[in-house]
Amino acid sequence: MTGLVRRVIGFVALPVVLFGVWWVTSADSVAVYFPPLSKIMTAFKETWLGPRLREDVLPSVLRLLGGYALALLLGILLGLLIGSSRRTRSLLEPGLEFFRAIPPPVLIPGIVLLAGIDNTMKVLVILFGCIWPVLLNTVEGVRATDDVLGDTCRTYRVGGFMRLRVFVLRSASPQIVTGARQALSIAIILMVISEMFYSSGGLGNRVVRYQREFAIPEMWSGVLMLGLLGVTLSLAFWLVERRIMYWYHGLRAAERNVV
Repeated sequence: MTGLVRRVIGFVALPVVLFGVWWVTSADSVAVYFPPLSKIMTAFKETWLGPRLREDVLPSVLRLLGGYALALLLGILLGLLIGSSRRTRSLLEPGLEFFRAIPPPVLIPGIVLLAGIDNTMKVLVILFGCIWPVLLNTVEGVRATDDVLGDTCRTYRVGGFMRLRVFVLRSASPQIVTGARQALSIAIILMVISEMFYSSGGLGNRVVRYQREFAIPEMWSGVLMLGLLGVTLSLAFWLVERRIMYWYHGLRAAERNVV
C-alpha cells in the first residue's frame, strides 16, 4: 500500500467512524431539531443531488475559488515585494498587522455599500479575509531566507527572475503553503457568512432558509454539504501541495532517515 493511499484512508477514517456513531446513536431519535441521520441523508439526496447542486452549491464554490485565487495571487506578489525590502517591511508591517486583526465579517456592511450584494461583494469579502495569512506568511518566508545562499547567488551573479524563482520562492514556499492552508479555511467560513444574510442564493443562504422554514432535516443536510465541501477542498489542497512541494517533503524524509 502506497503512502498516498494510506494518507487518504487515514484522512477519511475518522469521518466514517463519526458518521457510524451518529447513525447508531440517532436511530431512535424523535427530537424535532435533531432528527435521525437516516432522515437527514434522505433529505440530502432529495435536496442536493439535483438542481440545488447547480443553482446553489456550484455558484458558492466558484465564488470561493475566485476570492481565494485572488488572495493567493495578491498575497504572494505583495509579500515578495514587502519581504524583499527591510525598510518597506519595517514601514508596513504594523499597518498590515492592524488590518489583519479586523474581523472580515464586520466589513461586510461597508463592502455591501460599495459593491452591492451580487457576486462582487462575496468575492471581495473572501479576498479581504484570505489575503492576510498569505501575505504575512510570504513576508515572513522571504525575510527568513538563508543569508549564505543569498550571498552565493550574488557571488555567481544569479539575479532577477532566476533568483526569485530558484532561491526566494523556493525558500519561502513552506511558509507560503502554511498561509494558503490557513486562508482556505477562512475562505469557506466567509463564503457561508457572506451568503447567509446578504444573498438570495448560495449554499449558506439555503441553509438559513431551511432553518427559518423549520425544514430541519434539509437544514442539517446543508450542514453536511458544507462539511463535505470542506473535506473535499482540504484533500484537493493536500494533493496539490504534495505535488508542488515534492522536493521539500523529500528533503524532510531524507533528514529523518539520516537522524
